[in-house]
Formats: sequence, C-alpha cells, structure tokens
Amino acid sequence: MLSLKRYGWLCVLGAEVVYVLCILGGLLPWRTTSGTELHHAFFETLPGFTWLSFGSFLLGAAYVFVFAWIFAWYMVWMHNSSLVEKK
Repeated sequence: MLSLKRYGWLCVLGAEVVYVLCILGGLLPWRTTSGTELHHAFFETLPGFTWLSFGSFLLGAAYVFVFAWIFAWYMVWMHNSSLVEKK
C-alpha cells in the first residue's frame, strides 16, 4: 500500500524541481526565437502567469503544487485499489 502523504510530497518535490528547470530553460540564449516564443506561450496558458514576473513564478509554483497533489491522490488511489483482493 502506498502512503498518500509520502507519495504526495515526493510528487511535489519532483514537480517543483522540474518547474524550476523549465523556467530556467526558457532563459537559454541558444534557443531559436520561435522555440523561445513557444516555451513562453506554453507557460502563459496558466491563468494569471506572465513571463519573468516573481508573482507569476510563485503562482506557477502553486499551480504545480496543486497539480502534483491531484496526480499523487489519483496514483495512490489507483495503486491501492488494485491491491484489494476479491473474496
């Protein structure tokens, strides 16, 4: 049985690390112009997110936190419910 608390926090940790790496990846100078525009546009699909704003960075981190917990809840539920033996 998976623990929701442990799995959830591990998902949050992984998701936040990937989020920061993705934000930093948007600042790479060797990307093409169209690649950079696409990268920025992808993040701006989050409601209230504007590129390179500290408030938006925190808002994006909050979105990632919530999405990671939703993913963790679903995965733990699916995993633990598949272990139930039928009598």
